[in-house]
Amino acid sequence: MTTAQEERTTEELKALAEQAGRDLEDASALEILQWAVDTFGAKFCVTSSMEDAVVAHLASRVLKGVDVVFLDTGYHFPETIGTRDAVEAVMDVNVITLTPKQTVAEQDAEYGPKLHDRDPDLCCALRKVRPLEEGLKNYQAWATGLRRDESPTRANTPVVGWDEKRQKVKISPIARWTQDDVDAYITEHGVLTNPLLTDGYTSVGCAPCTRRVLEGEDARAGRWAGRAKTECGLHG
Repeated sequence: MTTAQEERTTEELKALAEQAGRDLEDASALEILQWAVDTFGAKFCVTSSMEDAVVAHLASRVLKGVDVVFLDTGYHFPETIGTRDAVEAVMDVNVITLTPKQTVAEQDAEYGPKLHDRDPDLCCALRKVRPLEEGLKNYQAWATGLRRDESPTRANTPVVGWDEKRQKVKISPIARWTQDDVDAYITEHGVLTNPLLTDGYTSVGCAPCTRRVLEGEDARAGRWAGRAKTECGLHG
């Protein structure tokens, strides 16, 4: 049996992900995370945007001190940074904050101010995608809070899949959950959430590119509103 610390080839990881995606489709979120911890050990981490701490909380029930990776883009709402600090203070997790190579001021100097307005894809690449790729280098698998009900682009999210871009196993333990499931878990376990979720925001990203959601819109309609862009590049 392969140990959690043993290096696997890309082909082995991909086959492992595809098999687990089939085997664990009907498994609970805790069962999916238990599989991840048993399979990858210290080479597994959770990523969190600090919209809420549901997946981090779930993972901490399986592995105390689990690594929780957070991307500090330099554009976050103060409430998001506050949520990160609270998660680090009260939960049994190891928060790892990643930052871009350039500060916002340095990026403005090179590309001009408000790059997010002129070329949001480039801004996301510089401040999210590249830092995450660097930060995930020592892991074989990462967990996300993606859910199928969030938007049409996420409707086919597997509970375990293959991240071709990063050549890693990507785990979405709450992919099959609804917002009601999330809310129930938060209430039952007293899980920390971003205060903005009670102020009209249903998806929290960088402040310049996030607005409150209007009645009848899908959960991610407040991200890059008015643009065809629906994802930052971390998930497709």
